[in-house]
Amino acid sequence: MGYAEGENLAIEFRWARGDYERLPALAADLAAKPVRVLATVGGEPSALAAKAATSTIPIVSSTGDLVQAGLVASYNRPGGNITGIDVMSTELEAKRIGMLHDLVPQATTIGFLVNPAYA
Repeated sequence: MGYAEGENLAIEFRWARGDYERLPALAADLAAKPVRVLATVGGEPSALAAKAATSTIPIVSSTGDLVQAGLVASYNRPGGNITGIDVMSTELEAKRIGMLHDLVPQATTIGFLVNPAYA
């Protein structure tokens, strides 16, 4: 993409070190800087802290189920400034299979490797 850290890209890290009570202050600190996007990892608490810190800076989260957590209105139309991924969401499996079919329409058999003991 042409980005090089230190040349035309800066990444600001903040770590709560397991102390979730620090997250609101850390998120507010980042939101007060001229950042273009906030990325959250580490579960729902970090995404909730980012959401509370800003309604204008885009937030990308890898937090579980964003809909269930109340972070977005729906997967189709999340609204607000938060988006993200939920790789384990069973609600999206039909969509994933549909996309796979669109990518490889000649595939008539699709194999899945799963662990039935892992929800």
